[in-house]
Amino acid sequence: MTYILVDTQNMFFRARHVSGRASSLDEKIGLAFHIMFNSVKKAHQMFNSGHVVFCMEGRSWRKDVYQPYKKNRKVVLDKRSIKEQEEDDFWWEAYDDFLKYIAEQTNCSAIRSSIAEADDCIALWIEAHKDSRNIIVSTDSDFYQLVNPLVSIYNGMTNQIVTSSGYYDEKDNPIIDKKTKQPKLAPNPEYMLFEKCIRGDSSDNVFSAYPGVRATKIKEAFNDRENQGFTWNNFMLARWTDHNGEEYRVKDCYERNKQLIDLTCQPDEVKVDVLKSVAESQNAKHIEQVGVRFMKFCNKYGLTKLADNPTDHAKYLNNGYK
Repeated sequence: MTYILVDTQNMFFRARHVSGRASSLDEKIGLAFHIMFNSVKKAHQMFNSGHVVFCMEGRSWRKDVYQPYKKNRKVVLDKRSIKEQEEDDFWWEAYDDFLKYIAEQTNCSAIRSSIAEADDCIALWIEAHKDSRNIIVSTDSDFYQLVNPLVSIYNGMTNQIVTSSGYYDEKDNPIIDKKTKQPKLAPNPEYMLFEKCIRGDSSDNVFSAYPGVRATKIKEAFNDRENQGFTWNNFMLARWTDHNGEEYRVKDCYERNKQLIDLTCQPDEVKVDVLKSVAESQNAKHIEQVGVRFMKFCNKYGLTKLADNPTDHAKYLNNGYK
């Protein structure tokens, strides 16, 4: 069985960014829905999937263990004009309507935990279905750590596929590295995770564990991680001082970041809650007339091109969990 795991909020709001060329707000929202539905349809067709799983956001447990987590986003939100706030409200209403439609009008699975992010839902779905093929639909590089022979990532915005053997386009041609002029090498999930834990993640406001460290030193420490010899200890026990004069040890900051970034490090209570949602989503739904319901949703948002050819979308929307 092949499952398509949709990072729902990521894909919808990436589609919003692309839809900026449309003239009116209604047209922008409609274009975003077009991009969203077509990305999922394409993934379903490319990978011959049997079931689509929409993974949704809850309030992140990470905010309880690390106060600065994603606070940079609130700063941006607080600077919005009245008009921008009103437009955002319309986008969120449309998004919530989409979530309700997926959960109540289709046979796709919808996973959500009140204390976890979609990233956690995707990671734990994969853990519960480790012997199946899982395709993550997202633009988020955080998922590179999960790539293995049975887990790939499909970027619905660029049509790029990341696998354990390399990077490919939608026609299965290798993507050429602009620097080397050779096929782009497959990611090393373990190294990418380690590097991100050291570098931090500015998009989530996760601070670096070792500001300004050279890439060569990160690689040297990574290569000594199993022996934990001089190179590893010299790296991890290094100290640095921030602009307030406060001193930090790399090892402490690394372990903090690993808890936030490593998608196997959720607290036990979070894992239990997410896996409960995963288990509930495996109770196959039996929604009838899925194609008709899809056309009604399309008509509501003026999605005429999708409504004119609903069959391909109805196929994946109708496939229940098996």
